[in-house]
Amino acid sequence: MDDKQKDSFNSEYLFKLLLKYRKSVLIILIAAALLAFLFSSPLFITPLYRSSVILYPTSSNSISKVLISTTYQSNKDILEFGENEQTEQMLQVLNSNRVRDKVIERFNLMEHYGISPTEKYPYTRLNALYDSRIKFRKTEYNAVKITVLDSDPALAAQMANEIADLFDTTMNNMQKEVAVKAFQLVENEYFSLCAEMAALEDSLNTLRSLGVFDYESQVEMLTQQLAVELGRSNTQGVKNLQGQLDILAKYGGAYYAISEKLDHDRLQLSLIKTKYEEAKVDATQILPHKFLVTSAIQAEYKAYPNRWLIVIVTVISTFLLTVLILELIDKK
Repeated sequence: MDDKQKDSFNSEYLFKLLLKYRKSVLIILIAAALLAFLFSSPLFITPLYRSSVILYPTSSNSISKVLISTTYQSNKDILEFGENEQTEQMLQVLNSNRVRDKVIERFNLMEHYGISPTEKYPYTRLNALYDSRIKFRKTEYNAVKITVLDSDPALAAQMANEIADLFDTTMNNMQKEVAVKAFQLVENEYFSLCAEMAALEDSLNTLRSLGVFDYESQVEMLTQQLAVELGRSNTQGVKNLQGQLDILAKYGGAYYAISEKLDHDRLQLSLIKTKYEEAKVDATQILPHKFLVTSAIQAEYKAYPNRWLIVIVTVISTFLLTVLILELIDKK
C-alpha cells in the first residue's frame, strides 16, 4: 500500500471513528469549552489591564559639555534622540533596583499584590510578580517601551507614567552623586588658588610700599640717574639713589619671583574657573534624559486573560486528546 492509499485509509478511518462516537465527542468538546470559559472568568483568573509608555533617551547627559564648554567638541545635539548605546543604558536603569524599589514603595505593591510580609519568601514572590507585570523592551526604532499590567486600569496607567518619570529622577540622582563630588573638588582647588593669589598680591603690595614697583625698569632708570649724579658730584643724590638700589637688590628677586608666580597662577585660574563653572552647572542643574513619545492612558478593556483564545486552545487540545483516546479504545 503506497503513502497516498495510507493517507486515504487513515482519513477514512478517522472519519468513521468520529462518526461512531460523535455524540461523546460533541459532549466532551462542549463540556471543555464551558469549563474553559468558566475557569478563565474573573472568579478564577484576575483580569489585567495593559498601559504602555514609549520614550526615547537623549543623546547627551551633560549640560555643561553640550551647552557651555568651548573645549569639548562633540557632534551630539541636546535635542537629538539617543542611539543604541543610550537605549541600552536606559533599559539598564529601568531594570535597576533603584527604580524597582521606588515603584514598590510608592505604590505599596506588596499590599496591592496581596503578599503578606510574614509569609515565606515574600520578596521573592513580590519580585516575580513585578517582573511578570512590568516589562521594558527596546522597539525596532531604538525607543524603549514600558508596559504595565494590573488589575486596576487607572493604576496601570499611573504606574507606567510614574516609571517614565522615575527614569529622569534616577538618572539625575546617579549623576549628581558624581557631579557634586567633582564640583567640590574643583571648588576647593579654585578657591585655594584664589587665596594663594590674594596672599601673593599682599606680598607685592608690601614690596611696593618699600618702593619696589618694577624691578628691571627701576634698576635701569636708577643706574642712569646715578651716573648723572656722580657726574655732578652730588653726594646726597648719589646716597639717595644708592639707597634705592640697595632696596631693589634686597627685594627685587622676591618681587620678580612673586610676579612670575602670579602670572602663572592667573593662567591657571582662568582654566580652573572654566572647569568650576562647568562643574557647578552639572552639580546644580537638572537635564531631562528622555523624550516622551506616548504617555500611558487608562485601558478600557482587559488585556489578560484572552478568554476566547483560552477556549479555542482548550477545545482543540481536548479534541486531539479525545481522538487519540477513542482510537486506542476502538483498537482494543
